[in-house]
Amino acid sequence: MQTTTLSFANMHNHGALFPDLLRARRETFIVRNEWDLPEADGMEYDQYDTPASRWIAVHDQGVVYAGIRLTPTTNRCGIYTYMIKDAQDGLLETIPSNLLDEPAPVHENVWESSRMFVNQATPHRIRRRVQLALTKSMLSAARELGAARVLGLIPANWPRWAPIIGCDFDAAGPVMDFDGAKSQCISIDMKRNLH
Repeated sequence: MQTTTLSFANMHNHGALFPDLLRARRETFIVRNEWDLPEADGMEYDQYDTPASRWIAVHDQGVVYAGIRLTPTTNRCGIYTYMIKDAQDGLLETIPSNLLDEPAPVHENVWESSRMFVNQATPHRIRRRVQLALTKSMLSAARELGAARVLGLIPANWPRWAPIIGCDFDAAGPVMDFDGAKSQCISIDMKRNLH
């Protein structure tokens, strides 16, 4: 099992890993969760998959076990910035605007994590190891990008599994039920998470 951080600058070095990551996202979010998201050629994507973002994939022998996307909060592409801010600003119909307890930050030291998933095909015996590898790699990539803080919108059951994988998250908004799942914004202080 290996973990790779992809960017537009390096994805050509990793063969089909980026399209495989988007295929695994489609399997998770469109097929399993039945979310109404854009797709093409069996891949899920959205307006935040831009050259400003980074993608972390946990994979082995052509199978993507898990993934996550990092986007700078300073990003802008047309009317869009990053998912949490755009939801708060009322630009996204499927995510409530009251998801964050504070105004969404726009700062070079704050990044957003989104589209976190563990592929359903990931064998149960390695799921914890996969989650740990994904989280450690996300924190490492965020730190290398200069992040002092990471915001994310994740499943609301995070208080149960965050300590298991050794992460210290803070709730940053209310638990919300949308798209058939309970989710919550969290904040990760990079100084407290020195994996």
